[in-house]
Amino acid sequence: QVQLVESGGGLVHPGGSLLLSCVVSGITLDHSAIGWFRQAPRKEREGVSCISIGDSGTWYRDSVKGRFTISRDNNENTVYLQMDSLKPEDTANYFCATLYGQYCSIPGIMTSSRYLDHWGRGTPVTVSS
Repeated sequence: QVQLVESGGGLVHPGGSLLLSCVVSGITLDHSAIGWFRQAPRKEREGVSCISIGDSGTWYRDSVKGRFTISRDNNENTVYLQMDSLKPEDTANYFCATLYGQYCSIPGIMTSSRYLDHWGRGTPVTVSS
């Protein structure tokens, strides 16, 4: 049974940092690309970042480029999202997902729900002064 468990969210002031973790069990990380997504209340889900198998590529949505960094530790079967210079508009529930596809460059892989394979419940992030 594939499970993804996110942690690391919390309340942080604007400009602060958080490190999110996504522990994956039941499947090896190199099985597929892994994505981080977020959903704020009354808003659509949006893709935040993606990492391809073998660290062969990454993707970030424009609004987080230069502030967020995705990485993976295959030994720990964990994917991380380092979030720096956080802004109030980053407030959302963040969740990770295994994707139907191995590469973040696949068109639509981070925007279409049909590419979502397994996902966790998420961890809430609140950026507020």
